[in-house]
Amino acid sequence: MHRDTLAIYIHLIWATWDRLPLITPEIERPLHRVIASEAQKMGCTLLALNSVPDHLHLLVRIPSTVSIAKLVKQLKGVSSRFVNEVLKPDPPFKWQGFYGAFSVSRWDVERIVGYIRRQKEHHAVGTLIPELESVSEEVNPG
Repeated sequence: MHRDTLAIYIHLIWATWDRLPLITPEIERPLHRVIASEAQKMGCTLLALNSVPDHLHLLVRIPSTVSIAKLVKQLKGVSSRFVNEVLKPDPPFKWQGFYGAFSVSRWDVERIVGYIRRQKEHHAVGTLIPELESVSEEVNPG
């Protein structure tokens, strides 16, 4: 029997509501754990996940059975519900309704993983790659 050789890597980015700094140090780790767990439940392989106070980046390998829109809707929904119902921050936690999604060649996976892992450093010192930070309402509604 042949093993499935499908390898679809997607770099996802989405922001908090109005780009408010809602991803506080108290929320960050449990938020990441919930997103990682939900991605795994959906059959994805999480390769990198990191955030700064107003947005989040993740790199996943997705199976052919999961659409990007369904994955993002599920991850955003489960994570915002968890934060609001379990962690109960004030003000309430909310994601923006849109996101960025970029396909990644398997040859670029390590470079993107490194970029995501160093998000806080990139934002602190201004070494961002603009095309890897894009979250556009016009491009990706939903």
